[in-house]
Amino acid sequence: MLERTAEKYLNNWYLKDHRKPLVLRGARQVGKSTLVRHFADKNGLILNEINLERHLYLDRVFKTLDMDVIIRELDAFLGRSIQSPDAVLFLDEIQATPHAIQALRYFYEEMPNLPLISAGSLLEFALADHAFSMPVGRIEYYHLGPMTFTEFLNAVEPSLTRYILEFPMNETFPGTAHQKLAKRQREFLLVGGMPEAVKAFVEGKGLGEVTEVHRSIAGTYQDDFSKYASQKDLVLMQKIFRQIPRIIGQKVKYSNISREDRSRNVKAVIDLFAKARVCHPVFHSHCSGVPLTADINENVYKLIFMDVGLAAYLTGVDWITLQSLDGDGLVNEGKLAEQFVGQHLFNPLEPPQLTYWLRESKTANAETDYVTSSGNQVIPIEVKAGKSGTLKSLHQFALRKKAAICVRFDLNLPEIRPITHLARMNGGSVPVSFTLLSLPLYMVEALPRILNDFRSTPTRPQSPSVST
Repeated sequence: MLERTAEKYLNNWYLKDHRKPLVLRGARQVGKSTLVRHFADKNGLILNEINLERHLYLDRVFKTLDMDVIIRELDAFLGRSIQSPDAVLFLDEIQATPHAIQALRYFYEEMPNLPLISAGSLLEFALADHAFSMPVGRIEYYHLGPMTFTEFLNAVEPSLTRYILEFPMNETFPGTAHQKLAKRQREFLLVGGMPEAVKAFVEGKGLGEVTEVHRSIAGTYQDDFSKYASQKDLVLMQKIFRQIPRIIGQKVKYSNISREDRSRNVKAVIDLFAKARVCHPVFHSHCSGVPLTADINENVYKLIFMDVGLAAYLTGVDWITLQSLDGDGLVNEGKLAEQFVGQHLFNPLEPPQLTYWLRESKTANAETDYVTSSGNQVIPIEVKAGKSGTLKSLHQFALRKKAAICVRFDLNLPEIRPITHLARMNGGSVPVSFTLLSLPLYMVEALPRILNDFRSTPTRPQSPSVST
């Protein structure tokens, strides 16, 4: 069984005194249903599971919004009471019966002691055809994404996870562990975090079977689109679905995605995909302060896909290709490193929100791949797929936004070092100084912990010695 860190969240939710119905949101096949089943089984709970996609007639029952009617029908359907002790009601594929979404409010108000979990894929596709909205304030959200790299490690080589979750930056990082982690991270670029793909890899079925899983998942998504789109829109949706992995990290220009369709139609599909977690916009922020999302330009953005493994499949990157690519080649062949970092920067308790910084000029552009915050500090992030690369964009960001800390992800060992440089500005050279936090790609999940430790250290640590 593949372990998910989200189980801890479900445990805490279940033990709350004032518990709201929980809505698990996320793209299709990221493991929402399996997570709930494993949680119930592990805790000895009775799981009253109803797949609403298979029983569409129940929408008429939920439409009544009469809890006596709803309870009576669900009891009859399951053959037992949904209110029995140690039972959890699980409404899976809730997007298939939209009135069940509306009824969550009344479960909360009239049956507060009933643990209720619902899960839905492509919720916004269903809600687009209905006048009501989600019952805000009466439900709780958890955004489940694909498996993370540490979850993948727990399945394939769990002894390595401690180097990500616990290793302090002021100690020497073992070279052997670094080599093992870098190898596993490169495997993850191809396998990705879709649980079925990880399961096939863990069971030793081979990368050919992983590719078959990705092919099946991609086909399932395109079949889903046909449920919610006209034939004309369906063609555009399928086209954009396959195009997004090819433009990861690029500023979105609608004409580059489809020259045959109007920009507003392309934008509408992208917006819908973003709401359904098929892709995630990374908006340009002016980065004047926190929160970064208060300072964004919604007309300037780039995209990342839902999962790095699916992105690799849809762009035709296979294991032989991946192994033969050098650092620059990897960046130019699908932006997999940027995708990998991006999909690990989300907070599951909040809607996916990412920002980056872009300065365009006639002479030279500057762009950081992402921007994050730690406390009130704004911190730029650069992603390099290899061991080398310039820091020009970080220099410009530190100069213009007074950033004290900058982050770079690459293939090198962890390092903290002071940077002093003469940066170009207004035709001249201006000195700029900052602390560079350089981390290997596989440590992206450790970034919040490291930044917190770094901020709380009165004297900033110097670079540790490095073993190789």
